[in-house]
Amino acid sequence: VQLVESGGGLVQPGGSLRLSCAASGFTFSNYFMSWYRQAPGKERELVATISDAGGNTAYADSMKGRFTISRDNAKNTVYLQMNSLKPEDTAVYYCNAKKSWPRKSEYWGQGTQVTVSS
Repeated sequence: VQLVESGGGLVQPGGSLRLSCAASGFTFSNYFMSWYRQAPGKERELVATISDAGGNTAYADSMKGRFTISRDNAKNTVYLQMNSLKPEDTAVYYCNAKKSWPRKSEYWGQGTQVTVSS
């Protein structure tokens, strides 16, 4: 099983980045996919979640209107489009796969660094 994030980097405030997470080794379309982030000295927090078929999404309040999660089940990939980035968005962003039925199963990626700074 692998979740490989990419697309992180250094961006100026107000800029945009698109993160990708390529999945392999499991049935991607059976899993809800999420992005989490963890800033230095802080706990990991949920950024956004998308349902297995992609029909439903949910966002943390501070990301609503700025971030968009999407997925392509044909490519086994989930995306996070981040716009209007702020310095407080600086963190390591992690991809997460989770399902609860018929049994619980969860996987994490290794993370990709996003730094928002002028």
